[in-house]
Amino acid sequence: MWTLWREDGVVKIIDQRLLPHRFEVATLKNYRETAQAIRDMALRGAGAIGVAGGYGMAQAALEAERLPPRSFRARMVKAAEALKATRPTAVGLFHAVDRCLALASRGRVERRIERIVDEADNIALEDLAASQAIGENGSKLIKDGYSILTHCNAGALAFVDYGTALSPIRFAVKQGKSVFVYVDETRPRSQGAKLTAWELEQEGIPYALIVDNAAGHYMRRREIDMVIVGADRIAANGDAANKIGTYEKAVLAHENGIPFYVAAPMMTFDPDCRTGDDITIEERSPDEVNWVWGEDEEGELTRVRISARDTPARNPSFDVTPAKYIKGIITEAGVLAPPYGRSIRRAISGKRRGSRG
Repeated sequence: MWTLWREDGVVKIIDQRLLPHRFEVATLKNYRETAQAIRDMALRGAGAIGVAGGYGMAQAALEAERLPPRSFRARMVKAAEALKATRPTAVGLFHAVDRCLALASRGRVERRIERIVDEADNIALEDLAASQAIGENGSKLIKDGYSILTHCNAGALAFVDYGTALSPIRFAVKQGKSVFVYVDETRPRSQGAKLTAWELEQEGIPYALIVDNAAGHYMRRREIDMVIVGADRIAANGDAANKIGTYEKAVLAHENGIPFYVAAPMMTFDPDCRTGDDITIEERSPDEVNWVWGEDEEGELTRVRISARDTPARNPSFDVTPAKYIKGIITEAGVLAPPYGRSIRRAISGKRRGSRG
């Protein structure tokens, strides 16, 4: 089962808000529901958000099949704006939506719809292929007996399947390597505790859940051999935006001489962002900081406040890790190395040539 898929005019997703306590598939009947699922994080992760953006555009196209050409184009622009407004940091969402929107202007409406739907399906297949290639390329960096730190969730739930940061680990295990994973809980939404740990448990990969503040302790004791994280947007110079807390893990890894890798598909690169300073950082509700959600002793899902009433809170969803702390960027095109300005340009150029060929 994929994280999300399309059936006729609806989109099916694994509702990640309920994991790891309940497994439910939600049905999104139109592009507005798909946009809401992205915004509410029923669906999250850089790759999955991008695929959902493409699927949402396909839904919008199918919903507008009876409109005249000019009205069809206007409806698709409206849908694109709604989908892009859901999560401002993940560039894959913008790339996917724009790819579909570019097909909304020419030809008969019926033909436009066919092209948009095909493009959405192609985006999903590209995401799957990229995740597999990232696993194959990244597994070469993992030695037998390695202990690896992850942050947030960049596994199968964050993409169509396989993931990015977890994909090399999956492939290394398939190759017979012994691997242990330290899973950062990743406050405030605890995607590591809820999602990454759940994925590793399903596959029988040895792991331990740790609080975010424990990573430095294990690094100093030489119990971590490498760090692999995902990314939601990578600037032209190699600066990478990922879940809040990634930057401090990179600095700690650098201080302790531990290689820090970012795993991300080419769709994550944004050549229009010169440096990480140009990346928009999403700020979410302070409720995510002041409240926690989980299962109580009776097995009921519940939400409890952990701070005093009216406590002010700040909640940036992402931070930016400067390129100087990144040992390599694991992509479907290979492992990119510094200087990133040059290696990123070459990789993007090679991908464009490949798409034309």
